[in-house]
Amino acid sequence: MNYRHIYHAGNFADVFKHIMLTLAIGYLRQKEKPFFVLDTHAGLGSYDLQSAEAQKTKECEQGIGRLWGRNDVPEEAAEYMSLVGKLNNGKTLRFYPGSPLIIREMLRNGDRAILNEKHPEDYKALRGNLGHDARLRMENMDGYTALKSALPPHERRGLVLCDPPFEVEDEFERMDQGLKEGYKRWAGGVYMLWYPVKDTRAVRKFHAALAASGIPDITVMEFLRGPAAEGTFSGSGLAVINPPWTLTDRARKIGTYLVGALTDSKGRFEALEITGERK
Repeated sequence: MNYRHIYHAGNFADVFKHIMLTLAIGYLRQKEKPFFVLDTHAGLGSYDLQSAEAQKTKECEQGIGRLWGRNDVPEEAAEYMSLVGKLNNGKTLRFYPGSPLIIREMLRNGDRAILNEKHPEDYKALRGNLGHDARLRMENMDGYTALKSALPPHERRGLVLCDPPFEVEDEFERMDQGLKEGYKRWAGGVYMLWYPVKDTRAVRKFHAALAASGIPDITVMEFLRGPAAEGTFSGSGLAVINPPWTLTDRARKIGTYLVGALTDSKGRFEALEITGERK
């Protein structure tokens, strides 16, 4: 599949992924020491939901469009909804923040991020959308090359978000190898690897590769709109390495809420421990 961000901005997968991103960065902010964030496949930074590309799919209507204006959103999604509201000045929903904008808004003075986007047009748009910020460095290279060049950071704390477009058949293999190489360089970081649930055989193979990787403390979280069907974008997953304390429990809470808010009665959320903590 081609998951270029602009066609899918604000859909159900974005909502869950970005809520989890805000929760993970929120944990990093609980300590005073600076932290580092690497976004390997950054996209545009922010999206106009009225653009021709977004209107072609209108996926936001089944994602952020269903949450916008609700008064029952749980605390776990409060910061996420605040960031969406800020981008729209609290008025009509038109703009959606991508992960780079979410990261920028959550950094403190002294924190740092590298935002990498390979697609030349998207990279140009990313620079224009985020402007100059001394805390940010933007790169234009392959996302897995960015993992090698940016790690380890001089900060000892931080997070890597790997959110590829899945334009190539071996993306799961590339992501697995990228994780292993990144982990060798920086075993203490939090890693969040996003993937679509479309080819269940490929997903199971990816889970098996994670289990055999030798990397401890991996949890997989999956948010499905309905029963997984081959060839259909049924849901999405996050493989989280070194999940912060209570993140999985909070994910289950927000996942249960999103199943009710964004899916029919056949939606579901699962959080599975792939490997345990290092003893």
